[in-house]
Amino acid sequence: HVQLVESGGGSVQAGGSLKLSCIGSGYIFNNCGVGWYRQVPGKERELVSTILRTGTTTYIDSVRGRFTISQDNAKNTVFLQMNNLKTEDTAVYLCAADLPQYCYTGSSSPRYWGQGTQVTVS
Repeated sequence: HVQLVESGGGSVQAGGSLKLSCIGSGYIFNNCGVGWYRQVPGKERELVSTILRTGTTTYIDSVRGRFTISQDNAKNTVFLQMNNLKTEDTAVYLCAADLPQYCYTGSSSPRYWGQGTQVTVS
């Protein structure tokens, strides 16, 4: 059974920080990569950041320098540290991954998603 569970969302003022966590099944997190996405009503879901098993990371331009993705492989957890938050960062944040045979690296749509955690910046 594949499961991804996010936590750490909340409401903060602009300039504040939040740290999101995503805990997943080990056989997903120990292979290939994990992505953090965000969804705003009426807009397409946006890939924010990815981290590969090797530690290689990617970020979209709007969050680079403010967000940091990291992983704790022993705990099957991926984090997204978000600093200097802006109102435009308000969204539901979801982590996503895929089965090892599909090897998610951010270039394809993952099959497994968490339920999402709301981030509101005012």
